[in-house]
Amino acid sequence: MGSSNSSADDINALEIHHWYRKFMKECPSGQLSLHEFKGLLGLQGMNPEANQYIEQVFCTFDMNKDGFIDFLEFIAAINLVLRGKIDQKLKWYFKLYDADGNGSIDRKELLSIITAVQAINGHQGVNPEDFTAMLFQKIDVNGDGELTLEEFITGIQKDESLLALISKSFDLSNVLKTIQNGRRKSIP
Repeated sequence: MGSSNSSADDINALEIHHWYRKFMKECPSGQLSLHEFKGLLGLQGMNPEANQYIEQVFCTFDMNKDGFIDFLEFIAAINLVLRGKIDQKLKWYFKLYDADGNGSIDRKELLSIITAVQAINGHQGVNPEDFTAMLFQKIDVNGDGELTLEEFITGIQKDESLLALISKSFDLSNVLKTIQNGRRKSIP
């Protein structure tokens, strides 16, 4: 009766055990600080925009806001990246973009994040100003210059090209690959 459920539970338990070993190898204290996070991903010494983005990503994963990512927060992040549904990921992106935490994204916040992502990823496609203008033109339904969570999710889901662009730009699977393969070597 429970054999198929048991198999699924075993796989999940094995995955969790694997990630726990990796996490504890990289963070023997059981808590990952911002400095360790940057070091783990080889993202130290970035320009101010990129650094701000890295800090914002860290803060969104630090759910209890204690200045560390513990194992439960880490597993929640992995689950979002690997198995999260698109609406869950869009909610996370919204939280990431909403730098001041006021429940809406203004042009300045979006421009700042897009600039930072391009600084890290080196994407040369659309410049940040044009991307920000295009996104607001397409999904700012009431034209108030701010995107609510509902406008953001609905607008992105309705536009396949925006969804693909945002998903590609903010794909964090490379972060997981870095952790899974061990620390990056520092570049002198």
